[in-house]
Amino acid sequence: MGVEEELLLVDPDSGEPRGVAGRVVDAARWGAPPDLGADAVDQELQNEQIETATAPCTSGRELDADLRRRRSVAADLARRSGVATAPMALSPLGTETTVSRSDRYERMREQYGLLAADQLSCGCHVHVEVDTLDEGVGVLDRIGPWLPVLRAVSANSPFWQGADTGYASYRTTVWNRWPSAGPTGPFESVAGYDDAVAAMLDTGALLDTGMIYFDARLAHELGTVELRAADVCLDVDDAVLLAALSRALVETAARQWRDGGPPSSARHEVLKLAHWRASRSGLGGQLVNPWTGRPGPAHAVLDALCAFVRDAVHDAGDDDVVRRGVARLRERGTGADVQRAIRDRTGSLRGLVRDVVGREDHAAAGGG
Repeated sequence: MGVEEELLLVDPDSGEPRGVAGRVVDAARWGAPPDLGADAVDQELQNEQIETATAPCTSGRELDADLRRRRSVAADLARRSGVATAPMALSPLGTETTVSRSDRYERMREQYGLLAADQLSCGCHVHVEVDTLDEGVGVLDRIGPWLPVLRAVSANSPFWQGADTGYASYRTTVWNRWPSAGPTGPFESVAGYDDAVAAMLDTGALLDTGMIYFDARLAHELGTVELRAADVCLDVDDAVLLAALSRALVETAARQWRDGGPPSSARHEVLKLAHWRASRSGLGGQLVNPWTGRPGPAHAVLDALCAFVRDAVHDAGDDDVVRRGVARLRERGTGADVQRAIRDRTGSLRGLVRDVVGREDHAAAGGG
């Protein structure tokens, strides 16, 4: 498994986003550790964010160490460029954003107008290796009803444009404005998946296959299933839990596919509503239970997911990662809950961002 994280670039004093991603990426060419080099960080659509990506990892402990190191390196490169990194899925403070300079991103801005210009949002993408692309499609056809639970676990975007949105993951609403984003129905085969992608491209509404923004998709060149519904997590611990549950979900679905089990029968309309429910309250209210299609207490539905993937979690050696991670969420809440608590303590959204930046600086300095 591997994890891609998108991070905000902010002014360390005002907390406002700053469009200097190109400067940070340039700094990586000479200032990053030799084994990471220019690959330490990458640019995204908005110039106010960067992306990091771990190496493929086989254990939760290995992933934890790699995530912490890459966040630390990104924070150091940003600091040298006069800004700071913040693992927040949306900027709490309003700002004018800028599209990164590249031919593709310029075409996206021209094609999608304000949607592209206003799309400063940071996700966490988990890649899980599959044996074959056929297995990958078998996984996609079976994991859909559980993806809203992963969205709730990662919820980390309660504030946007200077306001409390009332949501735990308002990034879900912002991101799902893209015409190709959201849940999918069963594809049945690799040919069926490729036919669906080709039909989408034939409409002319998308620039390329990179804009297939499904909540989970095939990454052909990597041989992985990529789970894309999650917010970037405030804390590395939550990102490791998310990755462990994602890997176990993929493996459980792959076993069902190999055993000839049926694909999910959940309707696309119901999946959209389940994702909305997860984005609205995270783990603080109710989630749609995949077994019943009806709402239930969020932590009970999370427990149902853990029970569903228990064998795969155990086989991967991630029992402690999942047990401790779920207990921590039950006690402390999601990133959205923590953000609101910090806002209340500091008295402002600027104070919130400064506090988050300070947490990152502390972690980068080896403080945990």
